[in-house]
Amino acid sequence: MKKISVIVPMYNEEEVVQECYNRLTTIMQGTFYNYELIMINDGSHDETLPKLQRIAEKDKHIKVVSFSRNFGHQIAVTAGIDYAQGDALIIIDADMQDPPELMPQMIGLWEQGYEVVYAKRKKRQGETWFKKMTAACFYRVLNRLASVHIPVDTGDFRLIDQKVADQLRRLSEHHRFIRGLVSWTGYRQTAITYERDERFAGETKYPLKKMLTLAGDGIFSFSDKPLQWVLYMGMLFFTISICLLVLGIIASISGWSGTLAIWLICTMFFFGSTLLLALGIMGQYVLRIHKESRGRPLYIVDKKMNVDSYETEPYYQPVEKMLG
Repeated sequence: MKKISVIVPMYNEEEVVQECYNRLTTIMQGTFYNYELIMINDGSHDETLPKLQRIAEKDKHIKVVSFSRNFGHQIAVTAGIDYAQGDALIIIDADMQDPPELMPQMIGLWEQGYEVVYAKRKKRQGETWFKKMTAACFYRVLNRLASVHIPVDTGDFRLIDQKVADQLRRLSEHHRFIRGLVSWTGYRQTAITYERDERFAGETKYPLKKMLTLAGDGIFSFSDKPLQWVLYMGMLFFTISICLLVLGIIASISGWSGTLAIWLICTMFFFGSTLLLALGIMGQYVLRIHKESRGRPLYIVDKKMNVDSYETEPYYQPVEKMLG
């Protein structure tokens, strides 16, 4: 019998743990597939872990993996993929905004031969107009910049085949953008559309700061165009500086150097701020190189339940281990 792994990252989700477990279990039992629910506790500070442990004691379908601290949503999803044993893996958030009732439809499309089935939002309930607008803009800007096509209006709610998961385990980068990495692997993909619900309970774990970080990971991980822009700006400013030099010589001869001086000061401020922006863009790429070179593991597991060890050993290892 084929097996389905459902991966659920959790961070301070004590209010939704039981509801999440109940709905996922009901749906998976109705599919008649063998299944496992992999709950990743991403360093929660509330009662999320104790509640998961109590559930796991009664139901061996539940695997609990708890981090030593908060490593972030994308890393939690990565850990779930590492531990998954299913022929197909489904990634879903614990807040139930993405309806798990779509999972049988995803599985049906997977049985038809699709290796990736992603859920595309046509409406987002319970979110501010600002978040909706910025999210829509981000996905479209990212697609303009990225070297691979990343479907717009999609999150991490998706099904991936085991062969896709195997490829994701080979990718060791720390600044992870899962939906982009899945697109990068290729394979046969299709979409289902849905209306996203409001959170069942609790507050969003993706405030503006984290959204901006995720957006940065998406852009800097899948596009080198910002670096090309820095080069183009340098060429443009060099041309402008030559023009300003000629203009300064003409101004000194013509006697209207006072007005030109004010204009030059404003231009210098503009050039200076643009230079800082260019340095910041290059710094983001250098920072990523620095973090990758340290060879640290993506996460540290503190506690596990119903899991003895990595059934699927991850390909990435600390540098010391790789060097023997």
